[in-house]
Amino acid sequence: MRKGRRWMMSETVSRGPEIGQHAEILPGGAPQRRSRGRGRWIALGVAVVVAAGSVAAWRAGEFWPAASSGTAQPGAPPATSPVTRQNLSAVTPLTATLGYADSYPVTGQSGGTLTWLPSPGRVIHQGQALYRVDNGSPVALLYGDVPDWRALQEGITGQDVSQLNHDLVHLGYASRADVAALGWDYYSWATAVGVQNLAEHLGVTSPPGSLPLGQVVFEPEALRVSQLTGSLGGPATGPVLQATSDRHVVTIQLDVSQQSQVQTGDKVTVTMPDGATTPGVVSSVGTVAVTTPGSAGSGSTTTIAVQVTLTNPEAAGTLDQAPVTVNITTASASNVLALPVTALVANSSGGYEVEVAGPGNTRRWVPVQAGPVFDDASGLVQVTGALTPGERVVVASS
Repeated sequence: MRKGRRWMMSETVSRGPEIGQHAEILPGGAPQRRSRGRGRWIALGVAVVVAAGSVAAWRAGEFWPAASSGTAQPGAPPATSPVTRQNLSAVTPLTATLGYADSYPVTGQSGGTLTWLPSPGRVIHQGQALYRVDNGSPVALLYGDVPDWRALQEGITGQDVSQLNHDLVHLGYASRADVAALGWDYYSWATAVGVQNLAEHLGVTSPPGSLPLGQVVFEPEALRVSQLTGSLGGPATGPVLQATSDRHVVTIQLDVSQQSQVQTGDKVTVTMPDGATTPGVVSSVGTVAVTTPGSAGSGSTTTIAVQVTLTNPEAAGTLDQAPVTVNITTASASNVLALPVTALVANSSGGYEVEVAGPGNTRRWVPVQAGPVFDDASGLVQVTGALTPGERVVVASS
């Protein structure tokens, strides 16, 4: 019941399965928060609590008897906002990091001395020199999933030989017809010719037709050098450099309690460090949870990695490890009644009401059911009740 004062909002708008948090605003206006899940606050809950706080601040110290329906109220007209019928989307902003996908440590096996290293940020493609040893002898990058683990020469067979042959044919150093006729997994004279052609292209004079261990590095894709772990004049055996792919990816460390809210294939919008936005798609949702200890006085958090691929990769430029925001639409509704969340007032039965302002500063109370969609961007909430688009409801004044 409402006697002598208006009830304050007691909890956030229910979003059903949506991500959120709950808070209680007591008559004095002080929020009593209780965490949900592992106590992680996310943007939706914060937005609603801010709205609820506005209601409390608006009424704090200004309680008056609630008006009966159609009763005129004294004083200046209150702040109002129209009821609308429109489409709503629940958008959750999540903190993320824009960087490069995957990690590739490169370890030298050829022996000798490092005499040339690529600069960090450089991208090395198939058939190019990844680094050089001794008198400029190149160690070439080739594509394949099987690492370089033995010397390769005529007469041997295996998956490593097969990927070498595919590389040589793709680069134009060996004949597809010859290699296919002799066998893709067989190191034939056609393979030897291809190896000689590759070495000559990289500046080797009088190249042999074989590949000693350590003369090539097999990785699945082009490498972007991220860090040099070896140094010029140092040994070419052991760690040489760290690399990533040249593909940008946005990574979200998502609280496990929110996992059901994100699906592979979801379309998102990514806000870049300069404020520009670009579209993306959720490319993977991790299944391995990682627990991170909290700082002093806070509990640990358990997260999974969610990756987002940019629809327009060029929008990322050369940014690496840059903070971005991923806006994920977790719910939507078409042609629904909507009004500002600051118009909601909790009643004694646990539901919500809104105060409708009529002609002549008359007021009436209308029960409503709030949610499930709340639009963070506009501060609007979906409602169901005896309201008509165009009617004005009392809201918290700014």
